[in-house]
Amino acid sequence: MSKSCGEALMHLLESYGVITVFGIPGEHTLELYRGIEKSNVRAVTPRNEQGASFMADGYARVTGEPGVCTLITGPGVTNAATGIGQAYADSIPMLVISSANDSPSLGKGWGRLHETTDLCAITRPITAFSAMVYDPAEIPELVARAFSVFRSSRPRPVHIAIPIDVMEMPVEDDWQAWPTAELPVPAPGSVEKAAQLLSQASSCVMVVGGGAQQASPEITALAEYLQAGVIASNAGKGVVSDDNPLSLGGAILSPTIHQYLAQAEVVLAIGTELAEADSFIYDLPVNGKVIRIDIDPARFSDAFPAHIAIQGDAGAACEQLLAALSGKQIGRDRDSVIRELDGLREKQSAAYTPLEHQHIRVLELLRDTLPDNAVIMGDIAQLVYTGTVAMPTRLPRTWFYPAGYGTLGCALPGAIGARLARPETTVVALAGDGGFMFTVNELATAIEENLCIPIVLWHNHSYAMIRDGMVKRGIAEIGVNPHAPDFVKLADAFGCPGKNVDSAETFTAALREAMNHAGPSLIVVTENDPWLIDGE
Repeated sequence: MSKSCGEALMHLLESYGVITVFGIPGEHTLELYRGIEKSNVRAVTPRNEQGASFMADGYARVTGEPGVCTLITGPGVTNAATGIGQAYADSIPMLVISSANDSPSLGKGWGRLHETTDLCAITRPITAFSAMVYDPAEIPELVARAFSVFRSSRPRPVHIAIPIDVMEMPVEDDWQAWPTAELPVPAPGSVEKAAQLLSQASSCVMVVGGGAQQASPEITALAEYLQAGVIASNAGKGVVSDDNPLSLGGAILSPTIHQYLAQAEVVLAIGTELAEADSFIYDLPVNGKVIRIDIDPARFSDAFPAHIAIQGDAGAACEQLLAALSGKQIGRDRDSVIRELDGLREKQSAAYTPLEHQHIRVLELLRDTLPDNAVIMGDIAQLVYTGTVAMPTRLPRTWFYPAGYGTLGCALPGAIGARLARPETTVVALAGDGGFMFTVNELATAIEENLCIPIVLWHNHSYAMIRDGMVKRGIAEIGVNPHAPDFVKLADAFGCPGKNVDSAETFTAALREAMNHAGPSLIVVTENDPWLIDGE
């Protein structure tokens, strides 16, 4: 019995293990929803397609598997482009399936509904590839190519656009998943060279990023063998537990840690771009020889060229390095290394500003209340900036702050995707009042899906980072102090409980209550409240 192309595609995605898709149904995607009806795939409806892409991004971040969007052509794709760009910047796997105008009209400007002159040109700069389908028979190969990107190379979004006439064409075959390649294994020669350099170096610093999240045990073992301090990027927090005395946490943005990095004879960078978005400075002071482990060969000749390049899976590379180091003497004494790292932590702590101490007050209460495996989805907000350095993180894939693209509004929909992917795990959203207003409409989605998500809102009545930049440069505060609603009343309008907290006790009580509520809850913390300043 034949199926429509859209229906067959949903069954194909199911064979790849897809169980959830995010999107708003439209006239041009009805055949996809026929396929959803006849499959075991769950459809989640956001209130804007931007929310769909952020939800797919959050789903992928906590699982390592692609989040999937189903979008209409034109505005559906352009609304979602922000979340797609964020996933591209942070190397997050995302499959974007969209409709397109009927194939005879493509690029001709006939005035079709949702028409663009070149839909794939919109997404090409923010995807690993973007393809237009002209025949249903092309789809199995394109989907297989997408999953090869997700599973055997640097994971990034993929966009497949299907014209509405192609979406309706009959398919006789029963499409099934194709095999995908394994992650590449590093070449032994480069590993041996790296082992020699690491064993001879008087000082070594490790920097870990998002590409290291799946290799936590191997990287931790390597750090212990080398007696090396470990600095995490935003995306690398938790790869080495902050309970480990070798971990400096996400302190790559700290001037104290920049000085430490600058003095290292060897820098071992694993799954990280060493990017400005991690450190908040254009050029990290890397003066030593750089060993880079990365899935992407382009990283070996970028702004931080590799003295030794190891291409491949981070876990396999670290295992091979440990084997190659076996029997080699490491001249660094553990006690002296840890004393140096403790001194750096003390120096860093002494440099916190009064505002950062307010943030830390909240972060400490969060850490004391949440389980270690709780997932924290951070927005672009000052509370989260401070948390990158100061929030202890003990497990990989539990702290997320998408600094690369730096788009506001990602925390709540990202938390929705994460909670759907990990329904037994505590998921918390951290946002500022400015960013929260970008996607506050997704409270309706969280309520509709009965998702327990505590939302901690840092309220400072402004786009504070930009405001502070204006003040520093003597520029008038234009457009940075927008009117804020009564957030508790706004939450109540959605059917979401909300509370303004005025002490550590009320914050902790509100958080515990939110963790047991069958839906989202809003906890509003106002900057400069006395309890944050006085510590009472």
